[in-house]
Amino acid sequence: MEEIAVLGAVAVLVIVAVAHFAPRLGVAAPVLLVLVGIVASYVPGAPEVEVDPHLILAVVLPPILYSAAITVPASDFRRNFKAISALAVVLVLVSAFVSGLVVYWLLPGLDLAAAIALGAVVSPPDAVAATSIGKRLGLPPRLVTVLEGEGLVNDATALVMLRSAVAATAGAVSFWGVIGDFALAVLVGVVVGAVIGVVSVRIRSRLDDPVLTTVISLTVPFVAFAPAEKLHASGVLAVVVAGLITGHQSAQHFSAQDRVTERINWRTIQVLLENGVFLLMGYEIHVILDDVNDGDGVGVGRAVLLGLLVTVVLVVLRMGFMLPLVAWLRHGERRAIAAAPYLSATMERLDGLPDDPDSPRHAARVRFFQRRLRTRISDAEALAKEGLGLRGGAVLGWSGMRGVVTVAAAQSLPSDVPYRSELILIAFTVALVTLVGQGSTLPLLIRRLGVRGTDAEADQRELANLVAELAEVMGARLDSPDLRRAGGGSFSPAVVEQVRDFNLDIARRLADTDTRGRSTIDERRELRRVLLEAGQLALLDARASGTYAARTVERAQAILDAETIRLEAGSTSGH
Repeated sequence: MEEIAVLGAVAVLVIVAVAHFAPRLGVAAPVLLVLVGIVASYVPGAPEVEVDPHLILAVVLPPILYSAAITVPASDFRRNFKAISALAVVLVLVSAFVSGLVVYWLLPGLDLAAAIALGAVVSPPDAVAATSIGKRLGLPPRLVTVLEGEGLVNDATALVMLRSAVAATAGAVSFWGVIGDFALAVLVGVVVGAVIGVVSVRIRSRLDDPVLTTVISLTVPFVAFAPAEKLHASGVLAVVVAGLITGHQSAQHFSAQDRVTERINWRTIQVLLENGVFLLMGYEIHVILDDVNDGDGVGVGRAVLLGLLVTVVLVVLRMGFMLPLVAWLRHGERRAIAAAPYLSATMERLDGLPDDPDSPRHAARVRFFQRRLRTRISDAEALAKEGLGLRGGAVLGWSGMRGVVTVAAAQSLPSDVPYRSELILIAFTVALVTLVGQGSTLPLLIRRLGVRGTDAEADQRELANLVAELAEVMGARLDSPDLRRAGGGSFSPAVVEQVRDFNLDIARRLADTDTRGRSTIDERRELRRVLLEAGQLALLDARASGTYAARTVERAQAILDAETIRLEAGSTSGH
């Protein structure tokens, strides 16, 4: 037990070191961690570590997916649903069947269902490495959203298919039974995730203690995963849906402190779990090779060659899939852009309709159609601004690195499956080659193709427009004759003017978009940071001297911390 504790502590230190130095080396942290794990596994005296793959799928995977889902904007996910569903469902199914057939033809004695099970194992790409590279190199937000969305959904498709294929190895299901099981697993998984997501948000919104809301937040992925799996549905999909709903409703139902705490907590958990599994993935190579050598199958060499062949098949399939996908998406983009003027004209007519106080149902219907039209118009504008072309499709195609789910799912194959050790090595080879090969060359491809994100000045202008709109609404609220305190009394004029100045100052600081304004913003932020650091030093002196009561010092510390968080949040959004 002590040896495991020490090994775990060393692993955490390695993860922190790699995560810190990987960007400076220009390498994605998952790629470097796998290589470090492989080297560490061959260090003389290194202990063998065998983790139950079901533990990874049931305990590690849910929080990883949930932490990713809560940060994906629901509007962007909906807007790119066609691309995400095509990659995460259609391509995964095609890849599983084709790669499974290749292995079936080349491994005598392996039944088709077991081969398809292996195909399901190697079919879902892991978006962690691709998105970390893409964000670092400034990929367009739409490409990052598609990669993140694909990584959230494709695991559900692959694991449901794996379960059906494993059941088929015992002759327990038919073809139509597999189709029915897949549809039911998806439907029930979505329903369970939606219920858990809505209920958890409602409960957390009624709690005032951030510690209690954090505790509930940490349990949500498991509460969504377990009942869905118990109902033979997709627990992974339930977790993703719960996370999307939580992230979407957090702005409406959570306090600012809860949102900040949740982002920090889940980001920390995500870094440790994701990187930890990549490190473990490399560390297990020694055990996997020993299992193949000790068996009486085809041997390490042939299994690795099969893994390389399957890798080529998967890469060719994904790159070839991009051509019809891009053409289909571009057709939809052209249709949406062409319809935008008609939608705008309809919107103007709806805005010009007179209010009818005697017909609230009519007014509600008008507001409903106005919201729908605004959504479609904004979708068309976004598609016109961030259309997906062949260069973007090439980046998506080369981003098919396999990882965590592939290795864990392969090890979950039943022990009586023929060539089990070889199948695990094939899956590991696919994961390793795609992760290291594609992961290390993806930055070069992005630079060579010249794929770039949105213009920084355009982003700042858009932010300025939004902040000006918010400031106008808040200013109108200050001038409203209905402005009252919670007890019904009026706010004092002095307080109203102070808050008005504060409101205008926010708008001025964030709406300044030219180069001189940007340097002024940075200068003001730097000066605020200097003052906060001086205040922190003074507070440390007060704490050490004992001049003030400890509770008073803690309250002052909380005030300084809150101001520092506001400063850092502004720095992140500004850059």
